[in-house]
Amino acid sequence: MACNSCSTGKDGQPKGCKNNGTCGTDSCNKLTVFDWLANMSLPNGQDPFIGVEVRYKNGRKQYYKNTENLTLSIGDIVATQAKSGHDIGMVTLTGELVKVQMKRKKVDIEDSEKVLKIYRKASQKDIDIWSKSRDKEEPMKVKARQFAIDLNLKMKISDIEYQGDGTKATFYYTAEERVDFRELIKVFAREFRTRIEMRQVGFRQEAARLGGIGSCGRELCCSTWLTDFRSVSTSAARYQQLSLNPLKLAGQCGKLKCCLNYELDAYLDALKAFPKNDTKLYTEKGTAVCQKTDIFKGLLWYAYEGEWMNWHVITTDQANEIISKNKKKEKVVSLEEYAAEHIQDAKTEFENVVGQDSLTRFDNPKPKKKRKNNRNRKNNRNRNRNQKQNAKKN
Repeated sequence: MACNSCSTGKDGQPKGCKNNGTCGTDSCNKLTVFDWLANMSLPNGQDPFIGVEVRYKNGRKQYYKNTENLTLSIGDIVATQAKSGHDIGMVTLTGELVKVQMKRKKVDIEDSEKVLKIYRKASQKDIDIWSKSRDKEEPMKVKARQFAIDLNLKMKISDIEYQGDGTKATFYYTAEERVDFRELIKVFAREFRTRIEMRQVGFRQEAARLGGIGSCGRELCCSTWLTDFRSVSTSAARYQQLSLNPLKLAGQCGKLKCCLNYELDAYLDALKAFPKNDTKLYTEKGTAVCQKTDIFKGLLWYAYEGEWMNWHVITTDQANEIISKNKKKEKVVSLEEYAAEHIQDAKTEFENVVGQDSLTRFDNPKPKKKRKNNRNRKNNRNRNRNQKQNAKKN
């Protein structure tokens, strides 16, 4: 089921969503959980779970009780209970999997204060009011930002969400410091003629709500599937041997990218076999200091103090062997006897298995001199032939 904001062309094909994928319909699929328990039947005598997951604008989700025993399926537009009035959202999950999600997010279904209920399936009148309210949000956001600038408030209004019945508007904003917006609320109430709620969100939550394309070329993880935001530190980049470039490590939220944590555990497990970088190797030739490590191949590069230009590569097992001997007050002769096994000048050659043109076909300039020589030979040949013809005529 699509909303009225998803327009179609003359040929019946969709032109696109006016709300940039945030209208909450199944055509704008976002943060949806796959119901892998849908085809499984309940044991005999067990009542179905009455919890339902409902999604609103920009992936905001809440859990409700289906006390009216409505027959709901994924994609149904429903009217839900709010603190005052009602809200309109889309059902994204039903059945036993809702219980798993609520347990994971520590939501108690028996707590009537936190878990509200579903009133009914939304009628056409409810959907029309909801659509009209959503159409007001974008011009309303432009005015709200201008009002905040006029009052010299250090805050950014990132998004506005109307309640389904159009009686309340929630303003989401980000700010680095505490902001006194009491005067701003008065201006909003006087201008927009509705109840106002200000809600501060973090920079990561703001990026999750707005969405976008990351440097990897895919949609942001936080706006598609990532729901919990763990803290990311620069040590995660150091462990993975990444350059500490803020422009490359920062995401669209301005913070360190969440994906730096994805492979961090694998790197930490691999680094357990490596000696510490500040550990020195003592040999009869001199003291060696670690210059570089290769986690994937398990290799380390050492250089003697005073000979920093000459690096010697050894494996982690060899480095640990030398360290164990140094602890026993023993020294090896030199690193060269260990590094000799790894000295190889191997050049990787790739085969053209798909029949593509060479990427280096324009690197070498064409031989111009040879072309000139060929042209000179041709001119000389023509000149000689003309001379012979003239001689015959004479």
